[in-house]
Amino acid sequence: MADFRLRREEVLDGDALKSMLDESPARAAQAILMAAREDILNAQALLGQILLDGQGIAQDQPLAVRWFGIAARRGHLMARNMLGRCHEHGWGCEADPSLAARHYQVAAEAGLDWAMYNFANLLATGRGVRQDQALALSFYHRAAQLGHAKSMNLLGRYLEEGQHCPADPGEAFVWFRRSAEAGDFRGQFSYAAVLAADGRIEEALGWLHQALAAGNLNFLRVSSQALLQAPHPEFQALAQLYQRRATQLQQPA
Repeated sequence: MADFRLRREEVLDGDALKSMLDESPARAAQAILMAAREDILNAQALLGQILLDGQGIAQDQPLAVRWFGIAARRGHLMARNMLGRCHEHGWGCEADPSLAARHYQVAAEAGLDWAMYNFANLLATGRGVRQDQALALSFYHRAAQLGHAKSMNLLGRYLEEGQHCPADPGEAFVWFRRSAEAGDFRGQFSYAAVLAADGRIEEALGWLHQALAAGNLNFLRVSSQALLQAPHPEFQALAQLYQRRATQLQQPA
């Protein structure tokens, strides 16, 4: 019994759980499963996540959807957001952007930054909802104010380009910097572009290297083409590193 109590405590301790998932995914999964069956709300949401990812447990996306649904109905906002993700992308269920939007909206209006960002993405593109750029901007802004790094970068883009708001390059610069410092690779690239335009080449290169280390395949492909068009030879040389990293990510593990 003492061992089980310890595992329950670890499930409730985010730092301890992360360590468990990194060092012993199977042990962490067992602890999460036991706690979820004991009706611990956070564990039920976490069980959905590890089932979705196949982390320490056999991947089972339909079962992940079920556990996200259980936790969402009990008021877990991230589980509600993840239920939206599943319905948006067809993970373990039929893709349904309209249903995804409804889940995102519930969690967004309850104050979850990730749900604000995901709902704004659907609003901006008109997937599952009527396209509404002004409302999308509003949700990006709300999420950015809560510290959501990806939303900070997108808010910066709206401000830089004057989309559905007055153009404000100075405010855009602030949001790009905050996004970069918060670790978003797209924000790091945006911030580097502004620094480069201001002649601060060495600073820009530093941020571009950080974006290279964290960027995903699609980002690296698109960004490498932009770097190839840059007037500075240092950026053109960096484009080759972006392309090389993209090739590595494309190869099967």
